[in-house]
Amino acid sequence: MAKRQRSTSDMLKSATRAGAAIKKQDRAVEAQTLKTQSKPISFPLGKILDRNNNTREIQHEHALELMESIAILGLLEPLVIDERGRLLAGAHRRFAIALLKEKDKTSYDKHFPLDLIPVRIMDFDAEQNPDLALQIEISENEKRRDYTPSEVKLLAGKLEEAGYVDVKGRPAKNKKALRPAIELIIGKSLRTVRRYLNTQAEESVTNVRLSETEIEISTHKRLRSELIRWQRTLSENEAKELNAMNKDVAKLIRRINRQLAAFEED
Repeated sequence: MAKRQRSTSDMLKSATRAGAAIKKQDRAVEAQTLKTQSKPISFPLGKILDRNNNTREIQHEHALELMESIAILGLLEPLVIDERGRLLAGAHRRFAIALLKEKDKTSYDKHFPLDLIPVRIMDFDAEQNPDLALQIEISENEKRRDYTPSEVKLLAGKLEEAGYVDVKGRPAKNKKALRPAIELIIGKSLRTVRRYLNTQAEESVTNVRLSETEIEISTHKRLRSELIRWQRTLSENEAKELNAMNKDVAKLIRRINRQLAAFEED
């Protein structure tokens, strides 16, 4: 008899069994984060260090686009470091800042006088608590602050002054597309950026309702992050004991990735 293929529902039920562990970790992380988060301060760029198990690879094209926006707008989201200056979140932003220092010293000095970079310091040692460092990295890279339509329009105005253009299709030579740049900066979809820029009345972000698609995308991304985190925190023995569940989680992550790709094509 042919083996019945497990449905998404079956795999969700299997993955849910990992939920108790995830929730327990969440409570610990939230409690620790409340104790460790501090207000943004300035920190020397040269003293921001890599940590041994940093998980993000630098995508140079992405970093170059960030550099161009930082040259115009400055750093909108501070980097996150541990108490010894090891980077927890913001690898692309730090790389982009270093590129800006190399390629456009005038803009760099304007936004980062005395080589000081806005950061938030978490009051723990990432090398002594690598699991917490990983959880903070995932959480911080998924999280973006919300912008009101008026704030997005203000960012758009500054970019347009710098030569970005709002056109359909590919912009003319030596011009850069406005909406993809804003998408990169605020971490919202092009659909949301378009809606923000086309809003006539000034609205609070609390009055801007996410579309059903955006809610679904956010939910998928959160679920994917939690499942990946669960996989990474399994010890070797636990991975063997939970092998079947781990396979289900891997399949579910692949399905989530396919669904997110489909959203991007819409």
